[in-house]
Amino acid sequence: MRSAARLETLGTEQAYVVLGAAKRLEAAGHKVVHLEIGEPDMPTPPHVVEAGVRALRDGLTRYALAAGVPELRDAIARSLAMRGVQATAENVVVTPGAKPILFCTALALIEPGDEVLCPDPGFPIYESVVRFAGGRPVYYPLDESRQFAPQLEGLAKRITPRTRALILNLPHNPTGGVATPRDLEALAELAQRDDLWVIADEVYGRIRYDGHCDSIAALPGMVERTVIVDGFSKAYSMTGWRLGYGVMPAWLTEPMTTLVINNVSCTATFVQYAGIAALTGPQDAVTGMVTGLKAKRDLLVQGLNAIDGIRCASPAGAFYCFPDIGGVLERTGLTCESFAERLLAEQHTAVLAGTAFGPGGVGHLRLCYATAPAELERALAAIRRFVGTLAPVPA
Repeated sequence: MRSAARLETLGTEQAYVVLGAAKRLEAAGHKVVHLEIGEPDMPTPPHVVEAGVRALRDGLTRYALAAGVPELRDAIARSLAMRGVQATAENVVVTPGAKPILFCTALALIEPGDEVLCPDPGFPIYESVVRFAGGRPVYYPLDESRQFAPQLEGLAKRITPRTRALILNLPHNPTGGVATPRDLEALAELAQRDDLWVIADEVYGRIRYDGHCDSIAALPGMVERTVIVDGFSKAYSMTGWRLGYGVMPAWLTEPMTTLVINNVSCTATFVQYAGIAALTGPQDAVTGMVTGLKAKRDLLVQGLNAIDGIRCASPAGAFYCFPDIGGVLERTGLTCESFAERLLAEQHTAVLAGTAFGPGGVGHLRLCYATAPAELERALAAIRRFVGTLAPVPA
C-alpha cells in the first residue's frame, strides 16, 4: 500500500517540528524558552471571547453559508478601507484560517507548469501549495539593506512567459520586512505589464511599527488582479480559533466558494461571530499589542547585536527577528541548522534555522519575540552562553 504521489509535493513548517522537540524536552522536566512558533502572547480580547461564547449559547452552532456569515463578510470588506482597498461583501470568502484560502487561491489560479514568484526567504507553505497545484515556484530575492523589501530588479529578471502569479507577504515572515510605497507602485507596474496575478498575504498587516497600513490592491488597476489572504490569528491573537478570509474579484468568489464547499463545507458559525466582534469592537488590544511588541523587538535586536558575530536588523513589522549569525558560523564551522539544534539541546532555547524559509535564509535564524520580556532576556543569556562555549575552527 502507498499514498498518492501528490503528497510528496507538499512541504511542511519547521516550526512545528522544532515545537515537537521542545515539548519533548519539557516533558523530560526542562524549562524551554519558545521563540520558534509564530504566535502572539496576548490573550484573545475579552469582548471577542464573549461574542463567541454568546453565539454558542444562542445556538449558532449549525452550518453557515459556505462563503461566510454575511455580517462578517460585510465587516471584513469595510475594514479594508484602512488599507485603501474598496470592497464589498461580494468580494469576500471566509475560511477556517488563512491557509485554506491560500490553498484555494493556488488551486483556483495556477495551471500545471505555471511559474509563481515566491519570496526567498519566505513562508514555506507558499512553495508547498504552488507545487501541489502543479506550478513551479521561482524564488525572488529580498533586499536586506532595505528592511528586506522585495528586490525589484532581481524579481523582474525572473519573470518569463510562463509566470502566472507573484506572491507578496508584507509585513514579511520571517524577516519583518515591508515595502515602500514606491516599491508597491513598481510591483503593481510589473504585475500589469506582464499580466500577473498577485497573491497578497497580509496576515501581519496590522502589526507595523511605523503606523502605516497599506495594500497593493489599493493601487490603480490592481484590485481586479489581486487576491488578499488574511486572517484573525495575528492581530487579534486568535490562532486557535481558525478564522481567515480571502478578498478577490467578485467573479472569483463563486468558484472559490465551490472549492471551500468541497474541502471544509464552511467555517464554524460561532467563530465567525467572534470575528465580527473583533473587527467592529474596540481596537485598543491591537494597538496595545503592537506597542508592546515594539518594545520587545528593541530589547531583542539590541541584545543580539551585542553578541560578537551576530548582526540583526530592526524589523519594521510582524514579530520576528532574522539575525545574521554568519560571523559565528564562520569561526566555528557550524551551519545555521546545527546552531539551532544545539541551542535547543544544550541551552533549551527553541529558534528556527533561516533555511526553514528557503535557501535565502542561509546563515540566519528566525526568532519570534511575541513573548514576555523576561523570556527574551533568558533567550539572550542562553545564546550568549552558547556562543561563548563554541570552539573556533582550527586554522
